[in-house]
Amino acid sequence: MAKHRPLFQYIKNHDVLFTELAIIRNSFVESLGLNDFTYHKTPKFISADGSRLTIEPERSIVVESYQTLLGVKNILESEIQGLYIVNNSDIGFRYPTAAIAGLDAPFIKRFRSEYFHEDSEDRNICRPINLSYGIKSRGKADNRQEYEIWVPDEALNQDTSALFIDKYGEDLPDDIRQFATQPAVVHGWMGVKRAAFEAIYLDKKNMGDIAIVIGLSVDAYNIGANPDLSYSEQIGSSVALQNAELEWEIMGYYAPQGVQVEHDQIWQAINHGIEAVSQPINSLYQKQILPCNESKTERILSTIQQLGVTTEQIEHWDLKPSEFLQTVSPNRQKAHDPSRSVNLLGRLNRLFYQENYKLPSLSDIHELIAQPRPKR
Repeated sequence: MAKHRPLFQYIKNHDVLFTELAIIRNSFVESLGLNDFTYHKTPKFISADGSRLTIEPERSIVVESYQTLLGVKNILESEIQGLYIVNNSDIGFRYPTAAIAGLDAPFIKRFRSEYFHEDSEDRNICRPINLSYGIKSRGKADNRQEYEIWVPDEALNQDTSALFIDKYGEDLPDDIRQFATQPAVVHGWMGVKRAAFEAIYLDKKNMGDIAIVIGLSVDAYNIGANPDLSYSEQIGSSVALQNAELEWEIMGYYAPQGVQVEHDQIWQAINHGIEAVSQPINSLYQKQILPCNESKTERILSTIQQLGVTTEQIEHWDLKPSEFLQTVSPNRQKAHDPSRSVNLLGRLNRLFYQENYKLPSLSDIHELIAQPRPKR
């Protein structure tokens, strides 16, 4: 895969990965004739009361299967004038994601990691690394707040609000700060295989000399039927749902070196850029889109709820994210054989690799979305 997608050789090391991605992106921007342009991350959004909010400019569509998105890279470039896919920006992630606050919570709270097999192990046996906690606004509306921290293994069961404060400082809103203190309890799981890439969007008429960086991804995912990923008699499986999602998010922008871009100007460009991608995608896939106003985390919660799992059951189980990093859970026994301990890490593996619901490889997704545009 490294020959066609050089970033994959750095997939486990974020520092090197994102450094190499920046080099690739900078070179590509120069190839578009944008010389002496510098990169800037998405800035804080300054609200009417002066608050500096960390905003996630992002949209997505949900479809039945990742195969629906055959050739999507070529489709996007041909349909969206001014959109240029960044060569060699392909990367991929295996994301076990847990909802760790309920549907009645004021914000989404989720635990996420990346998933890798060890060199000496079977490829289907993976272990979580690069652990993170994230807090987001509810729903899929534009300009949701998003706050994320990386968490050491040993701190998973501790109050991590200090890590949020350390990262965001005085920009951390009081309600987010308070919500961060609440303990993490696993409500349900999603296993995601993500094929990601970047694009540059130019529109001099509407955005002037600003070049918007857009991160796109195709996700194939499974949602577990129970919070502990056990077998559900109700549906005859431990996997409740399998779908896919195409997502696009503003990652930052380029502007001429030395030029100061005003707050309102950059946010107008950001909103224009995300809408410029959204309209063609919604038109192209209107017959395939599954109506959905929920974020991924909310989809976990509503799926669990629809299968009859109650808040009281979740509180009784009191599952912690750290338990899913272990092959043996001494305090949890199998329902059909109380003499045997539960292997929650093994169940997490089955969320990705169960034969009847096996998620495609990262290579397969990338190959599919890079195919020529299907004939109509």
